[in-house]
Amino acid sequence: MDVSLTGLRVFREVAERGTLTAAAAALGYTQSAVSRQIATLERATGATLLDRHPDGVRLTTAGYVLLRRAITILSEVDATERELVGLPADGGTVRIGWFASAGAVLLPRALAALRRTHPSITVTTREGSTPALVSALRAGRLDLAVLGSAPPYRPFDTESPRLLVKTLTERGLHVAVPTTHPLAAKDDLTVADLRGQSWIASPTAGEMGVWPGLDERPRIAHSARDWLAKLNLVAAGAGITTAPASLAAVAPAGVRIIPVGAQEQRRVVLARLPGPLPQPTTHVANALRVAATELLS
Repeated sequence: MDVSLTGLRVFREVAERGTLTAAAAALGYTQSAVSRQIATLERATGATLLDRHPDGVRLTTAGYVLLRRAITILSEVDATERELVGLPADGGTVRIGWFASAGAVLLPRALAALRRTHPSITVTTREGSTPALVSALRAGRLDLAVLGSAPPYRPFDTESPRLLVKTLTERGLHVAVPTTHPLAAKDDLTVADLRGQSWIASPTAGEMGVWPGLDERPRIAHSARDWLAKLNLVAAGAGITTAPASLAAVAPAGVRIIPVGAQEQRRVVLARLPGPLPQPTTHVANALRVAATELLS
């Protein structure tokens, strides 16, 4: 039986809280991500673990068996983490740069994990544009940079030596719409659905927030740099905007984030200068990779 610790943690949360919605809120996941974790566990165990009811879920006999074992396993893992934290510290300061949407979910999740596993590491962060963050890496003012990348995924600059770039996630770009909007009734959108809409876009970076390659002149209703401002404008019914799928976990009430059939792929990558990494920087990079993997699950 091949199950993940993430899956067991999600299952324990669902069992304790009684609904997928409550578990998702507690974990900072979307409800669909929780559902996928439960489905993966049921495939791995070959058993139905939950009975679904209008008012929530209840454990089956197999579910109770798995929960008993999951509690034991997770308790041992947590105890091991606490013991390891008590070992001689490999502390230090790590400086991270990040692009706007990475600060909504990915970065906070990674930093929360680091506080539990490596509390002796101090992390400082700064938000910036891609050119500014790349320049800061080159200048030695940053150790790591979390950057966004779109096809054809060209190098971020032409300087030498080339930056080392590791893909953290790759997902299709989504669109955020008000829950009162006619498009909110759909589970998947087409480019045709996006024509004639009012958009909320950034005032720079080529009208970021408008669907790329839209075959009409977009109508920009509002300009905003901040993702939270954009999403709250969407919630207010002021227009629609593009958004990475990860923002669904922190979208305000009144917003639905929906995939678009003609997918525009986007990568989130971790960039650094070549060379050996100090141990604290390695721990931070690993935390970012784990957080990114959880966002995909």
